[in-house]
Amino acid sequence: MLTRMLGRSGIAVSALGFGCWPIGGMIIEDGKSVGYGQADDSESIRAIHRAIELGVSFFDTAEVYGRSEDILGRAFAGRRAQVVIASKFGRRYDRATHTIGANDLRPASMIASLEGSLRRLGTDYLDLYQLHVGDCMADEALALREALEDVVQSGKIRAYGWSTDRLENARIFAAGPHCAAIQQHYNVLEGNAALLTFCDVQNLASINRGPLAMGLLSGKYTAASQLPANDVRGAGHGWLALFPAGRPSAAGLAALEAIREILTSEGRTPAQGALAWLWGRSPQTIPIPGFKGVPQAEENARAMEFGPLTPEQMDEVQRLLAPIALPS
Repeated sequence: MLTRMLGRSGIAVSALGFGCWPIGGMIIEDGKSVGYGQADDSESIRAIHRAIELGVSFFDTAEVYGRSEDILGRAFAGRRAQVVIASKFGRRYDRATHTIGANDLRPASMIASLEGSLRRLGTDYLDLYQLHVGDCMADEALALREALEDVVQSGKIRAYGWSTDRLENARIFAAGPHCAAIQQHYNVLEGNAALLTFCDVQNLASINRGPLAMGLLSGKYTAASQLPANDVRGAGHGWLALFPAGRPSAAGLAALEAIREILTSEGRTPAQGALAWLWGRSPQTIPIPGFKGVPQAEENARAMEFGPLTPEQMDEVQRLLAPIALPS
């Protein structure tokens, strides 16, 4: 089974993690959906159990991911020793309306959020606890880093990290002895390469959210595809460069076609090839594709059976994508 270390924490994990945002159901921010539509909790639990059977040990969730933590708590009952759990904090959340509110970066609020996550997940510790605010003032980040170091000493978390795409933020947390990971948006079409290089140098895990470009790299969308308004990709968010107005971008689809033959080498699906590219990119990468059912769980988990693309394939992907102007 393909495994990796969770940065400098000493924690071994499957090279593939599962992102548990989609299984949380409806989530609202600023009046728009930031979830992936309705989810079937029983199917989600079956998918989690199947992923564990196939060797997946790392699961990433967050306080604001709807019902995600509650579902994982049910799925992990009697299986806690088999899994490595990561969650996130830093944003207010109304659990009655499933609405995300303002950022809250006070250390006391972090501790309160942690207690809630532990209760919902049915555990007395988290393996990784991550700041879920992409950017903040340096003094706020420093105060949180010191508070997280204290929580490590209490035994309620084993390590911490930051979900951010900004190199200057990663530098602040990386100075903490128990910082283990930076979670960044990264895939074959998008990402901050300098931040990934920083993770390599600092021996930090690069946990890759959006490894399938929010589904575009799965190969199941065409120029005619239209995502509904209850799906984050169809809700009209300006930050989704590859899904403008709820449709996959023409440049993104062209890029996928250009590299499809390489991604599908050795019998891989396009999604499995996209994950293989990430493993070929750095020994620190841990992609965390989302899922909503057993078929997706099986497809993603079985990418580990193929392993990374070869150096020659990585070079060819770079050559083929070079002339394509992708949205940023």
